[in-house]
Amino acid sequence: MIKNQKPENKNQNLPRPPIVVILGHVDHGKTTLLDKIRKTNVAAKEAGEITQSIGAYEIEHNGKKITFIDTPGHEAFNKMREHGANVADLAVLVVAVDESIKPQTKESIDVLNKTKTPFVVAINKIDKPGANINKVVNDLMEQNVLLEKYGGHIPWQAVSAKTGEGINELLELILLAGEMENLTYNPSEKASGIIIESNMDHQRGIMAAAILKNGILKTGDQIATESAFGKIKILENFLGKKVISLFPSAPTLILGFETMPKIGEEFFSGEINLTEIQINKQKNPEKLKISKLQPDQKYINLILKADTIGSLEALKNVLLDTSMKIDQLKFLHESVGKITDNDVRSATASNAIIIGFKTKIQKSAEEMAKIHSVKIISSEIIYELKKILEENLSSQKISKISGELEVLAVFNQKTKKQIIGGKVVSGVLKNNNQVKIIRNEKEIGSGKIINLQFQKQDATEVESGNECGLLLESDVKINVADHLIY
Repeated sequence: MIKNQKPENKNQNLPRPPIVVILGHVDHGKTTLLDKIRKTNVAAKEAGEITQSIGAYEIEHNGKKITFIDTPGHEAFNKMREHGANVADLAVLVVAVDESIKPQTKESIDVLNKTKTPFVVAINKIDKPGANINKVVNDLMEQNVLLEKYGGHIPWQAVSAKTGEGINELLELILLAGEMENLTYNPSEKASGIIIESNMDHQRGIMAAAILKNGILKTGDQIATESAFGKIKILENFLGKKVISLFPSAPTLILGFETMPKIGEEFFSGEINLTEIQINKQKNPEKLKISKLQPDQKYINLILKADTIGSLEALKNVLLDTSMKIDQLKFLHESVGKITDNDVRSATASNAIIIGFKTKIQKSAEEMAKIHSVKIISSEIIYELKKILEENLSSQKISKISGELEVLAVFNQKTKKQIIGGKVVSGVLKNNNQVKIIRNEKEIGSGKIINLQFQKQDATEVESGNECGLLLESDVKINVADHLIY
């Protein structure tokens, strides 16, 4: 991780506003609560009225600032909720009085306990007839969340996000909790904070949403994370206005990264010495683990596109949870941005479906998809994508695995006809087989076996468990450890 410097003079530390994350079950009123606090109407603008990206907003109450992070409540966004809790100083756990504890409520409590984030509880929707606050209190006790006045120490407030009742008292609780945490920053240190989202804009380039936690962030400074580096060209505050500098705990949009930073990474800004950045090689980004395909298993190829890194992560999670009647999903490629001609070409070559979440389709790509009968499924609402994909599978050609060979050696690659050696790990390999080439769990091309040898003799087939030599015709240069699927 990036090394942080300790302030040489503790007297340089100044108080900073609390950074607060909103957590809770879907439809328990998290965004409506934040809307009431901000006196805005974001919830009505959200597709499907479900928050589907992390946003950060700054408000002022009684002359004191608070930064809020609004995290999605749908179950597909588990990882994004964890990112939100990690950047926050405090949390507000929203529990609706009419539904009490639900699955994402329990999940949120687990996240808060895991990240050791202090929190207050907002019991919402008390405007509803028959609201039973005592039931919510008892249900929370069963989750080991012990509220003040009920034998515990966790602050809480009954509120109505609809009418505004209890909102001021909740904000006072948050400010008090922030004071108890003794939150400070050092203006003489390098600016540092957390990346909470990143995406590619075709006009503006790479845009990273971040929360500043220490130092002063300035335009013109170098900026770096564990995976990205650049120079700050533009800083925008949470209102989208350009600024020259920002102080903690401000949310900001940063333009100037040369490559896209990852969600949850710490950034440093100022005069950066790249030797200060230590990459923990064991902390590789999460990859979709797809178990080895077995003979006679059915699988379907997918190409994923989304508007942001966070949305892409959520899309992968929800698709893995589908009830499709196939054995495996193969994610050939996933990236941020519009659906392009290249995506359609890849789908054509690999018989893949393109899934687009909150992203646009280039007109030329749409036309090309029609010509080549490539299916594109696109939606602004993540659970609709899951439903549409399942409904469309009946018309999609689903591939079937009959066997697999692991490449052990490569002897000649001067032309498209390559001499390689390998071991048949499943099924029966036959001469003239058409094969798909798999590298690092992704399909990268195809080929045809034009000669097969077993024990230095020509053979028509080789059974599982045996090593063999083969002459493979392919435009792709084969590497040791590649797998040939047939």
